[in-house]
Amino acid sequence: MKAVIIGGGGRVGSNAAFALQCAGIVSEIQILDANQELAEGEALDLMHGASVVGGARIYAGDYERAKDADLFIITAGLRRKPDESRLDLINRNVSLFTQILGSIRQAGHKSSAIVFVVSNPVDILTQLATEVLDLPDAQILGLGTMLDTARFRSLIAEALGLCATQVNALILGEHGDSMVPIWSSATVNGMSMGRLPGFSPAFQKRIFERTRGSGAEVIRRKGGAGWAVGLTIAEVVHAIALDRRCLLPVSSLQKGAFGLRDVCLSVPTIVGAGGVRGHVEIELWPKELQGLQGSARALQATMKSVRKAGV
Repeated sequence: MKAVIIGGGGRVGSNAAFALQCAGIVSEIQILDANQELAEGEALDLMHGASVVGGARIYAGDYERAKDADLFIITAGLRRKPDESRLDLINRNVSLFTQILGSIRQAGHKSSAIVFVVSNPVDILTQLATEVLDLPDAQILGLGTMLDTARFRSLIAEALGLCATQVNALILGEHGDSMVPIWSSATVNGMSMGRLPGFSPAFQKRIFERTRGSGAEVIRRKGGAGWAVGLTIAEVVHAIALDRRCLLPVSSLQKGAFGLRDVCLSVPTIVGAGGVRGHVEIELWPKELQGLQGSARALQATMKSVRKAGV
């Protein structure tokens, strides 16, 4: 599989490339960035490690060289400010994103290509991609709440003093202010989390508030996220490359699950070869379902403003 990382010279793009290289998931990685010298430098640095791990072919290139890609990973975007919501980024990032999509269309792409959106606000930009690109909806997906879910699980494990890989809990909805924690199905190694010592409404509130504020916290402390988001990108790519059919909280166009239509956001999604293979409508508590539907309404309102602006 050939993966092209658009915005690969930035923190998120370069960290994603490193995660893909270390995991040995893809055979070819092209780094594409508006700063060509930076792209070449990142590609060179990664290529120097190819004999140590992965063995992938890694190089920099333009859209013309990218047209045979199996997977486009779009990470390019302006960085979120510490006190700025992800949806506020729409005013600064939509124009850049539509230019990228235009460049992909102009250079050409394989009919089987998958477009994986990471740039924020990811749900809005994923929906824009479904409207602009001449690809089936199933071949366009966004990172969605994958990073939020990873943070959620890790923070739960830290607070309970347990192994993070045994924690199974989801964040669904918008990757942003209206994200929804799904406590109803949360488990640790198959055991209901509600049965564990220390689990309480106060615990739930504290963990979710920390999760929702984690993006701003990382920006404040180190300037922006990179490593964790790179790992979650690699998890999605792994599911696609090996047709693992993993159930993941990625963002994609909704067509009826949970009563949601014509909006991109995260619900439990089967991800495998070809991208989105289906949505799974798990049982939710009433307040969780209400939160998910409220998240959809918030995104639809934002999408209306985008259309009014003529995007």
